Amino acid sequence: MAISAADVIPLSQARANLSELVDEVKAGAEKIITKNGESYVAIIDAQRLDYYHQLERERIHLLLIEDASRGLADVAAGKVKDARSALSAIQRRRAAKSAG
Repeated sequence: MAISAADVIPLSQARANLSELVDEVKAGAEKIITKNGESYVAIIDAQRLDYYHQLERERIHLLLIEDASRGLADVAAGKVKDARSALSAIQRRRAAKSAG
């Protein structure tokens, strides 16, 4: 949904018309409240906010699945190292640096 100029409201006006604003939001509008001429907060329907949060959770899950798939592809391609041997190599390098 596009925000129009009528949906951008100064905080002072929002205070005076809060009841009307929330009725408009409940009917589907989204409002941007400004303070000192700058965007400050938005008023959106609570169900829409829940929907946005659900979308974000799903996005995070998709990113985790993508990361896991890349990791499995690395394992299949042999692009992995054993954690113990990698840590041992790091410790040997650190010991050599501090001794030298």
